[in-house]
Amino acid sequence: MTRIERLISKMPEQTGAAIVTDRFNRFYLTGLPSSAGALLVTREGGVLIIDSRYHELAQSTVRDCEVILQDQLYEQIASILKSQGLSALTPEAASCTLKTRDAYREKLEGVAILEDSWLSDALSELRQCKSQDELSKIRAAGKITDRTFEHLLGFIKPGLTEREVALEAEFYGRSHGAQGVAFPVIVASGENSSRPHATPGERKLRHGDFLIIDMGFVVEGYCSDMTRTVAIGHPSDEQREVYRIVQVAQQAAFEKIKPGIPCKDVDAAARGLIDASQFAGLFGHGLGHSLGIEVHEPPAFNKISEAMLSPGMVLSVEPGIYIPGKFGVRIEDLVAIIGDGFENLTASPKELVVIS
Repeated sequence: MTRIERLISKMPEQTGAAIVTDRFNRFYLTGLPSSAGALLVTREGGVLIIDSRYHELAQSTVRDCEVILQDQLYEQIASILKSQGLSALTPEAASCTLKTRDAYREKLEGVAILEDSWLSDALSELRQCKSQDELSKIRAAGKITDRTFEHLLGFIKPGLTEREVALEAEFYGRSHGAQGVAFPVIVASGENSSRPHATPGERKLRHGDFLIIDMGFVVEGYCSDMTRTVAIGHPSDEQREVYRIVQVAQQAAFEKIKPGIPCKDVDAAARGLIDASQFAGLFGHGLGHSLGIEVHEPPAFNKISEAMLSPGMVLSVEPGIYIPGKFGVRIEDLVAIIGDGFENLTASPKELVVIS
């Protein structure tokens, strides 16, 4: 069954058609990366309406649906619906703007624009569990991330700026097979490392710093994500202890991960260990997130998620401790839920690396 057929199988009886315009969902269903386009899905199949910038590529790339050149979009949608005797259309609740919804109502005369969330919910559910092909692309992106980290260990030295390290990471990854970065590379040193999503700046690396590097790359449309914390010069006893606790917390999470376990229980395993230490309350974010076509997808490891782990899910496991004004530590791996456990997709070493 194709992805479009799987979506059609989830279509409620009262819904005759759905329109997919979110670029990530369009890519998932058609295999075409594009900044524009509308995929109209009815019980008879899918029709991708795409403009001249992508039309030729779409004809040779798109799988499992008809491709037509966009001329007058709303008139083309109306014509298809009329030809199939359809009078209701569901847009994506999660991404359709009020302006777009109003345009559908104004220009698709006689077509009811439904406001239920089945389409967004169905696409989210379909995308959660990755196929073997999707997993292979995430693995490939992860291998580039591992190689980039290995390269950076020979590049980093005192005196470089955070920005220089971030640029080197992006250049190396893209030079070794990545289409691009999955998100802007995070490089945070010294006191900046206590900010989980710090922006690389002109601060120079110096002895005594902890340096957090959080990066991911894209291969064939699929993302990786990894974080490592390294020491510049001799780390203090406090820094070593924080690193040890974060590493043990990640291991505690690993020991909970298997199909059928609620995501919140995995978060609790790591969070409980940190909160039992002298650094209680300094792990503010969730333990992890799913990823695939996007770097943040549902479900997530956090304190409230009731989602159950299922084979094919890929999630990050990234506990951290952040001491404001001093330093932070985060260690992040990707895991794929398989069989009765998981596969760790991240190969980079996790023992504390000290760079002189």
